[in-house]
Amino acid sequence: MKDFFLSDCAAFENKVIVSSFVVSTKQVKPKKSGEPYLALTLADRCGQIEAKMWDNVEDAIDAFEQDDFLKIKGLLNKYKNRFQLTIHKLRKLGESEVDFADYLPKTTKNVDELWHTLEEFVSSIGDPHLKLLVRSFMTDPEIAAAYRNAPAAKTLHHAYIGGLLDHVVSLFRSCDLLCRNYPQVNRDLLLTGAFLHDIGKIHELSYNRSFSYTSRGQLLGHMIIELEMLQAKIALMPDFPDQMKTLLEHLIISHHGEYEFGSPKLPMFPEALMLHYLDDLDSKMESMRAHFEREAENDSTWTSYNPSLGRTLLNTAKFLKKEEKEDQEETIAAAAAASAVESAISVKTSGNGDGPAATEPVPLTDEVG
Repeated sequence: MKDFFLSDCAAFENKVIVSSFVVSTKQVKPKKSGEPYLALTLADRCGQIEAKMWDNVEDAIDAFEQDDFLKIKGLLNKYKNRFQLTIHKLRKLGESEVDFADYLPKTTKNVDELWHTLEEFVSSIGDPHLKLLVRSFMTDPEIAAAYRNAPAAKTLHHAYIGGLLDHVVSLFRSCDLLCRNYPQVNRDLLLTGAFLHDIGKIHELSYNRSFSYTSRGQLLGHMIIELEMLQAKIALMPDFPDQMKTLLEHLIISHHGEYEFGSPKLPMFPEALMLHYLDDLDSKMESMRAHFEREAENDSTWTSYNPSLGRTLLNTAKFLKKEEKEDQEETIAAAAAASAVESAISVKTSGNGDGPAATEPVPLTDEVG
């Protein structure tokens, strides 16, 4: 296991570290002088960090590729309030030197418990065709293993091992809650759509070394893959209603909600609209949570710019805690000032025993000094 993880950055600021990472991105860029430098994104299970190599670059350019593992010596510091690494030396690691669990982020939740929760929700589906369909996916060993391990996205949200399952369980809970407020919504259809809406991610994304797209994922995208997976399972269910199949297909292709976000169709019935908004809400809430976690050591109540949300974020917990601390400091300062005034008054009113008390009239004199 590695000795240093990216969660340890605050303790090693402005120090030279030696550690290993997986290369998420690799770019060769020109300096102002025209000479090349390396711009890398390095990762381990705790996150990612931008890294630059300025010197001795010629020997390093062809020594490794994206998704390779590197042992790196470099200076860790902050630039624009974010940690970065200036690489002094690097060496490609062999797979025998690597513990893969060190490099991919993983859900902190119990995967078996998440899967059990998913099964409980599926058991509550009343429509026999929809229940049988979902169970046909869950009992498929290859699909089930991938569903338990796949991330829900490459970078934007739930981008960790177990992220897809975590996201869908969270979505099931939201769907169940909202259906109580909107009884006209078909809960069985909505839950089935939630289960299927990202299932294609198990084939769209590669998550063995780092999170990236497979060739099939790049060429087709998860929605097309999901339609293929759905049709393959329904082909084994000759009694499955054609109209229900059409509704499920629409749930899949409309869940991004807008044409500009990759939806071939806009949501056109209540369950499709609800699925889109709840999916969007869950992904954005997770994006915010993860951003706050990455910047937990930052004293500021405002985060850096979040590219997926297109804004900086206010950490309300830090904001309120800071305000409470300031109020306490003001109260203490006011109490201290009041105490000082009371002490001064007490001294004046008590006198020193050799003359008139401060509250008695003081005799006037014509002397000026």
